[in-house]
Amino acid sequence: MSRTNFDTLLEAGCHFGHLKRKWNPAMAPYIFMERNGIHIIDLHKTVAKVDEAAEALKQIVKSGKKVLFVATKKQAKDVVAEKAASVNMPYVIERWPGGMLTNFPTIRKAVKKMATIDKLTQDGTYSNLSKREILQISRQRAKLEKNLGSIADLTRLPSALFVVDVMKEHIAVAEANRLGIPVFGIVDTNSNPNNVDFVIPANDDATKSVEVILDACCAAMAEGFEERKAEKVDVEAAGEAPAKKPVKKGASKARAEKAEEAEA
Repeated sequence: MSRTNFDTLLEAGCHFGHLKRKWNPAMAPYIFMERNGIHIIDLHKTVAKVDEAAEALKQIVKSGKKVLFVATKKQAKDVVAEKAASVNMPYVIERWPGGMLTNFPTIRKAVKKMATIDKLTQDGTYSNLSKREILQISRQRAKLEKNLGSIADLTRLPSALFVVDVMKEHIAVAEANRLGIPVFGIVDTNSNPNNVDFVIPANDDATKSVEVILDACCAAMAEGFEERKAEKVDVEAAGEAPAKKPVKKGASKARAEKAEEAEA
């Protein structure tokens, strides 16, 4: 069964592309027609691509891995934050910190700094500091929270990236490409789909369009979570069979001989 239907996408305005003169020829396979100088996206292809992406995302989540959502444009950031949080996934909506993937240990250090500051407030170290120092540290903490708070739980590189507007987030896409991390992207008619592993051709400027697509993908991810939970319960209920120790070659023969001796 399809995760989203043609009419839902149509109502959300997913079919509106950019002006014809702004198009990227690589998007030609996904363009249905041109109307009033604007390219219209083929929603039949969008439906198929949403299903394909949703299924892949479901499998990633089912295997216990993380997907990092990226959307720094005004129209998409709030809806992305909400949807990513609903499936307990990390997201970047303020500014892409350059080198976030390619220089991941440095980003982790910045995240750890937030934890260190939190510790200071709890263990009473703050009371020994001057007002000015406290203000400086609080400002630093707020800045870190704004930029990196949403990725505090990302302890290792994500297994996939979900990007809204691959043209605006080209640095994030390039970093993922370099590391071989699969990229899922909502790609408009002005963008290059060639660097995206799972292309979802759709309007990336309308909040409603982004929301409808994310709804379908996040619903699939939630299913992945449930299936993973169910599998864990089954394994626990069955009681894991103890792993057999590897038998060395010749050991079984020696064992048989010992048994014969015992019987004799």
